[in-house]
Amino acid sequence: MTGIAINGRYLTQGMTGVQRFATEIVAAADALAARSEWPVARVLHPAGARDAGLRSFRAESVGSRSGQAWEQIDLPRALRGDMLVSLGNTAPLMLGARQAVVIHDAGAFDTPESYSFAFRTWYRLMQKRLARSGAMILTVSEFSRARIQAALGVDAGVIPEGGEHVLRTPADTAIIAKHGLERGRFALVVGNPAAHKNLAALTAAAETLGAHGLTLAVAGAADPAVFRAGGGVAADSAKLLGRVSDAELRALYENALCLIFPSRYEGFGLPPLEAMVCGCPVLAAHAGAVPEVCGEAALWFDPAQPATLQDTVSRLVEEDGLREGMIRAGLDRARSFTWERAARTLLSLIEGRRA
Repeated sequence: MTGIAINGRYLTQGMTGVQRFATEIVAAADALAARSEWPVARVLHPAGARDAGLRSFRAESVGSRSGQAWEQIDLPRALRGDMLVSLGNTAPLMLGARQAVVIHDAGAFDTPESYSFAFRTWYRLMQKRLARSGAMILTVSEFSRARIQAALGVDAGVIPEGGEHVLRTPADTAIIAKHGLERGRFALVVGNPAAHKNLAALTAAAETLGAHGLTLAVAGAADPAVFRAGGGVAADSAKLLGRVSDAELRALYENALCLIFPSRYEGFGLPPLEAMVCGCPVLAAHAGAVPEVCGEAALWFDPAQPATLQDTVSRLVEEDGLREGMIRAGLDRARSFTWERAARTLLSLIEGRRA
């Protein structure tokens, strides 16, 4: 049976949801390998990568290039016959069927307005060629599986994500006072101004919260090289926190009245899962993969009708016992999503291809 090599390009990239997935599933697989429950793998990365903190897997710096050139040229040359697993949407085109690729969603096809022309053109071309070459395509939800089938004409295996990583870092509660927030008196939004994140729909929610003496706090920022402006929340109707650390994000989840998640397109929806892990109720747009993640533990609204978000916010604030019940339901729901489960699912899906 061939060995496994993992595409470590994510170790040179900023931490978004895709890099979080790669980081956590590799860490979970590495921990399983220490118990002889996952094969020992090599994590191949460009020079200058951050420390992956591995115990059993072997991290190796290979090649002299960086970015896409490294991935397309240097990475395949370093495989030595191993099967490659790429966890972040992209992979070497020359490998064909000798690899598995996690494509998190079909956003480049479904929501082109959220991405720059160069970005979406490259992603469409690359993912179509990967599918035609026979590469094993994996994804993170049944929603994304259906959208990838529509865009690429292939069936993808599904690896649900985990959320327990949010508890690894102690909460930095200084962020609450820093922005003039009060425990239980603000609704949290985690996202960026990309068009599909639908932050413009939050203005009405901010007004409703204000009528109850509450605040809307928005954490996150967009990479202008990738995301086109999609409309954010006016500065006079919300507190804009910018990028926050993992420790600050945990503190925000644990002190917020709720998380409001208005995105109209998500391949998985990690913030709602993180919120449930932290005991933060979730109010979410009924769209994308988020219903798969939250089930009956969230309150839902229509992302195309701001009035439904206003009604949902009012219901949470005014209905006795609702918030407490949602916290319990969210904690229970979140227990079924773990990174160890994700790592075990990944191995079960690729085992046949390794034979």
